[in-house]
Amino acid sequence: MNPRLSQANGIRSCCHAQQRSALILTLVLTGFFTIVEFLGGWFTNSLALLADSGHMLTDVAALSLSLFALWFSSRPATAKKTYGFLRVEILAALLNGVALVLISLIIFYEAYNRVLNPPQIKSGAMLLIASVGLIVNLVCAALLHRSHLASLNVRGAFLHVVSDALGSVGAITASLLMLFWNWYVADPLISVFVALLILYSAWHLVRDSADILLEGTPAHIDLESVRGALRNVEGVESIHDLHIWTLTSGVHAMSCHAVLLGAEDRHEILEKLSNIVRSRFKIEHTTIQLEDVNLQHQEMSSCH
Repeated sequence: MNPRLSQANGIRSCCHAQQRSALILTLVLTGFFTIVEFLGGWFTNSLALLADSGHMLTDVAALSLSLFALWFSSRPATAKKTYGFLRVEILAALLNGVALVLISLIIFYEAYNRVLNPPQIKSGAMLLIASVGLIVNLVCAALLHRSHLASLNVRGAFLHVVSDALGSVGAITASLLMLFWNWYVADPLISVFVALLILYSAWHLVRDSADILLEGTPAHIDLESVRGALRNVEGVESIHDLHIWTLTSGVHAMSCHAVLLGAEDRHEILEKLSNIVRSRFKIEHTTIQLEDVNLQHQEMSSCH
């Protein structure tokens, strides 16, 4: 096995183990408090708490989905799935984003009805439950923070937890407004604000997931910079059919055709091209097709 590939697989396995532990602990904490917050929302008649408990319920589903995706994506490649199941993580992230959008729409609908007819709410109990919820969400966010930048799948779970924390902050704010000023419209209004924050996070998650599934160029890589760096290698006349895409979070691939000027050492040129892509642009999976400039000119002439 390629030593570089073996080392990359080892690092990825280690990262998966850390991500799995963080997701499991977060799932346990979130699942327990979902029940607590739902009962609290029902007891206090607070939409902010009920909305947040509904959001936490989808967190339980999202975290379970993320754990499944993490396990499934680590399965080895097969003859029919030559890249393995890496994209399962991205599909899970996309589903999480869509779930966040649906939650936001439900909160908007319920908040509209409550603004028209604001109900009485037990704000003292609501304040206590929302405060405990904020602590739980902050602990979960801290558990996932180390891994959320390395995996789009974990980022989806992280955004769910952060959205929950914002929901708890909103519920605390609403409970204080109702406790001291009896302003019960604060409950649905805060819910709308939290829903907007959730929708913003969901849009970024759906956009990034869809971009990967459509095999778009990674946002941090400039395609023309890669083309220029490869074209500057001595003996290379031009670069065409250059494609760079993402297999899953942090794993990128590239393919291109390099047209050579003459009789230079093809093996040496290929090695230089591969080293540039791997060392400068951090792309491990590379496919570079070498072509002779005379052959390309003949093909162009025949096309004309």
